[in-house]
Amino acid sequence: MSPSLQQLFKISKKEERTIIGLMSGTSLDGLDIAICKIKGSGASTQLKLTHFTTVDFTVDFKEEIKKVFSKEEVSLQQVCLLNEYIAKEHAKMINACLEKWNITSKEIDAIASHGQTIYHAPEILHGRTKFGNGTLQIGDGDHLAVHTGIICLSDFRQKHIAAGGEGAPLAAYGDLLLFKETDNDVILLNIGGIANFTYLPADNMNIFSTDTGPGNGMMDAYIQIINPGTYYDKDANLAKEGKVSEELLKELKKEAFFNLGFPKTTGPELFNVAYLEKAQEQSNTRNLPEADVMATLNRLTAESITDAIKNIEGFQNKNCKIYISGGGMHNPLVKKYLEENIGVPIYSTADKEINPDAKEAILFAVLANETLAGNADFYKNLGAKFPAVSMGKISLPG
Repeated sequence: MSPSLQQLFKISKKEERTIIGLMSGTSLDGLDIAICKIKGSGASTQLKLTHFTTVDFTVDFKEEIKKVFSKEEVSLQQVCLLNEYIAKEHAKMINACLEKWNITSKEIDAIASHGQTIYHAPEILHGRTKFGNGTLQIGDGDHLAVHTGIICLSDFRQKHIAAGGEGAPLAAYGDLLLFKETDNDVILLNIGGIANFTYLPADNMNIFSTDTGPGNGMMDAYIQIINPGTYYDKDANLAKEGKVSEELLKELKKEAFFNLGFPKTTGPELFNVAYLEKAQEQSNTRNLPEADVMATLNRLTAESITDAIKNIEGFQNKNCKIYISGGGMHNPLVKKYLEENIGVPIYSTADKEINPDAKEAILFAVLANETLAGNADFYKNLGAKFPAVSMGKISLPG
């Protein structure tokens, strides 16, 4: 048996593992790096976040990804080169963080890498039945493993699709282990480029994760067009200056996705600037002030989240808690609307000792831990859209 396989076998038998979770989302702002100490697996999982940072991407790095991000027609050469390049750049970021934190690669059992999504294509969006669901994340696991010297699990979403899921959102798998409560229904709301939530009823019936629609993505895309070099509407400053256009908002909310049942998944392939421009054309609002457009996009995010939560079967305000994470939790207008219109206490995941900015990276560390422990049967009650499978391809450093 090769040394790498021996190491993998040894790690699989450990009672506690040290796993680096990596997340780079559709906002393209940076790489989240979370070092997690995880004891046990399944229902006995105990997690402690020991180190966390977000390494900002350079402008050049972002622009290279944008050449292929969420576009139907791209250069295959660019995709091919980025698959390797992203992984090597992520490896450099990991190595630099480990050095900064005085941690050696030998102290890390595995890396759990989400990769960089460049296209998400569930069947409900593309409609080409013979192909089914599809998604593509790049940033090759072999390159990560070789350039860090650490076993890497990557490409988690492919197994989910292969087993009958849509590839996203995967949050239910980690949320069930880390956030379940026996005396309250719990909603784990994450507002990234796309907003999604996991619903964990106290009675364990009808657990699911679903996307709700746009999160920060459309607001980010719009401000990058009207103010090049600015990547997001900090503190909702532009949105605060504007007035919500009811005509534009009504047109935006005509999108059929909002009326689909749960669970469902989407991405910037649908919710993008072209979708905004079409809605402006249809509602005769092309001449709106930029601040009004931003205010309306802000309200679209907040309302679509609120509408989705209120449409949960059996949802009762008095028996529920919401824990929020993701970049959108820092948008004061979105958060204010949610607090005023859902009627449920909204907490940060920090109240459950999970850094809200690290939550998605932590999720993939948890998924990797389950795969290493071989414990997929724990998820057998999640239903057909959340198959009980071990996710993540394993790459050895040698």
